[in-house]
Order: sequence, then structure tokens, then C-alpha cells
Amino acid sequence: MSSYLLFGLSRKIIGARFYSKGFEAETGPLDDVVNKIFFRSARDSDGHGTHTASTIAGSVVVDASLLGIAKGTARGGAPSARLAIYKACWFGFCSDADVLSAIDDAIHDGVDIISLSLGPTPPQPIYFENAISVGAFHAFQKGILVSASAGNSVFPGTACNVAPWILTVAASTIDREFSSNIYLGNSKVLK
Repeated sequence: MSSYLLFGLSRKIIGARFYSKGFEAETGPLDDVVNKIFFRSARDSDGHGTHTASTIAGSVVVDASLLGIAKGTARGGAPSARLAIYKACWFGFCSDADVLSAIDDAIHDGVDIISLSLGPTPPQPIYFENAISVGAFHAFQKGILVSASAGNSVFPGTACNVAPWILTVAASTIDREFSSNIYLGNSKVLK
């Protein structure tokens, strides 16, 4: 059975679109990019989209391991979730026009959550000049949760996607340690 047929059996992906008009208007035709493997489609060509999709909605896999180490059950955060894919970035560059078009289509399609694993290079522009903040605000107005990456910079004060209507997420090197108190709605304090 081909991998394409296997792809269709999980029924996880319920829609897929790609956006390149903004990129091509700013940089030229996708086909003119030299020495790059890519798919003029919503298909992932560098693994980032696949990684983030499996983190969100990966199916339960029993006896998962890497080279036989740490065998256990792997799963995404919401394994029964289904995905609509909106590819708006090419070769590490995301056109504001393509990002906004993708967010607009996601809103129109009625998604429940928009997960954005992209962001501006610090320092972040003010909210109304930042396509992600503007698009996320429109989604927020329609009751759609927008979760976005805080970025990859290691320097203080460089987190991005920090508009109050965005759920900003990040990884850390501090394992299970809260560096400040967390006050919960039930009056409990995690220290």
C-alpha cells in the first residue's frame, strides 16, 4: 500500500490549502528558488509542519521509542482532534499577505483553534503593524483560540506573539520548576 493511501486512512487531515501569492510577489516565483526541495502544495517539505501537527493531534502509538530507548506510549495533546492545514511559509520566509490569507480562510472554515508555529524576528512590531497579531485578533473576535510560538531566541525580552488575545507557548530548559508563583482561579498558589 502506498504512503499516500496510508495518509488518507487516518482521517486526521480534513482540509489542506497553501498560500504563495504574497511570497511570489515579494521574492519571485517559487520555481526560481535554487537548490531547494519543495512541494507547490500544502505538503510539508522540511518537517516542521509534521512535527507541530503530531505534537497537537498525533495518534496514540504504543511501544514508541528512539533506537529502543525510553519505550512507552506516545501521543499528541489531543489525539482525537482533526486538522485543517494552511501552509503560508516557504523556505523559512512567511509573507504577511499569505499569513493573513491563511488565517482568514481558517476563520471562514470554522476551525476551533489556530496553531501558529511562526513569528516575527525580535523585536516584535507593535500589534497593529504585525500580521499575526492582526489576524489573531480577528480570530479571537470570532471565538477562535490562537496559540502561537514565543519564538526561538535565547535572549531576555525577545518573546514574540505576545498580544493579549494570543495564547503564547514556549519550551524551556527549566524542568518542572516555576520561577515565580502561579495563582490559580481556585485561590491555590503553585510555588
